[in-house]
Amino acid sequence: MSFRSHCRRSAVLVIAAAALLPGVSSAGAAPLTPIATANAALQAGRADEAIGLLREILKGDPGSAEAENLLCRVEFTVERYDQAVEACERAVKLAPQTARYHLWLGRALGEKADHAVFTSAFSLGKRSREEFEAAVAADPRDAEALADLGEFYYSAPGVVGGGMDKAQGVVSKLDGVDPVRAHEMRARMANVKKDSVSAEREFKVALKASSRPAFQWMTLASFYGRHDRPAEMVEAVKSGLAAAEKDRHSVVALYNGASVLIRANREQELAVKMLETYVASPEKTEEGPAFEALTRLAKLRKQMGDGSGAQRDRAAALVLAHEYKPALELKF
Repeated sequence: MSFRSHCRRSAVLVIAAAALLPGVSSAGAAPLTPIATANAALQAGRADEAIGLLREILKGDPGSAEAENLLCRVEFTVERYDQAVEACERAVKLAPQTARYHLWLGRALGEKADHAVFTSAFSLGKRSREEFEAAVAADPRDAEALADLGEFYYSAPGVVGGGMDKAQGVVSKLDGVDPVRAHEMRARMANVKKDSVSAEREFKVALKASSRPAFQWMTLASFYGRHDRPAEMVEAVKSGLAAAEKDRHSVVALYNGASVLIRANREQELAVKMLETYVASPEKTEEGPAFEALTRLAKLRKQMGDGSGAQRDRAAALVLAHEYKPALELKF
């Protein structure tokens, strides 16, 4: 099962967490600490820079669990899941009581399982579940950990510890922590059970309850796209775009909406505009890596016959992450 799109729902929390890091700079403030500088590079999509900074930090302080966790997250964005797992394992070993380190290890293991042969995927899936469970045990009110654990339970087969009954237990806990996420989870569980009516209703309840509706609009758009309702999909994307334009912290929702349009092969010009706006924004986050957005732009431009624009965007992506395979593999 893939956790990349699932993780992007938490962009607002990532921004808030970055603001709480010691030494984060603003006008007239103290210079950024090395860790905060590396985190800023991660959020901006400057993967090569972030990796270099974190390796330097770890040379001087090999016991920095936070540096290892950030290194894991950078490797996760560039889709090097073996390296991500290794870094996250070191973070967990250094600080075993930290819920977020278990959460990211679970995510990295889940992605590694998605790209592994069946025999390896089985054991990796079980380990992923164990890490999500450890994250919730360490912090029972961590909404992201609860959401990821619930997603594992309703998505995974029973042989690796999945189960809809387990997911129901998690969503009940999520009700008291983050009701919007709880409604989203119920919608996804209904989808698994092929109950599209209940799923749509729950997505709409989440939208109505959200203080940042841009993300829920894009989630609803994805639902419509996957259920072959293209007109409603496009209208939901446009509503999400309008909501994001009123809230700069929701700009990553444009990345999500563009992804919906690309997957459905609809409104290519609108998808280009949304990705361009996102890439130009100072509010980018690791939830929508800038080099990935540029690679998608390059593919779109190539499809639309703009070869020079496609090559420009591909080159810009590789400046940020020189080993990013989807960009390297894009041919003209």
